[in-house]
Amino acid sequence: MAESANEASAGAEARKRGFFGRIALFFREMISELKKVVRPTRKELINYTSVVLGFVILMMLIVTGLDFVFGKLAATVFAGEPIWPLW
Repeated sequence: MAESANEASAGAEARKRGFFGRIALFFREMISELKKVVRPTRKELINYTSVVLGFVILMMLIVTGLDFVFGKLAATVFAGEPIWPLW
């Protein structure tokens, strides 16, 4: 796989630097990448959070329901308990 000219020069430049020079280069590149990040607005953040919380609550309800059903089924099969009443 061929490297681009920038990647090749960056790799050669990184090899020429010492240990602390490579660390400084890492932090400079990290800061430049973080400046490119687009932060969500307050409305978007609230929307994303509510979607995630809604999904988690839905999954909890599904898992709880399945746990209850399979628990009752296992109690019926192995302990001979009747399925009804549910409590």
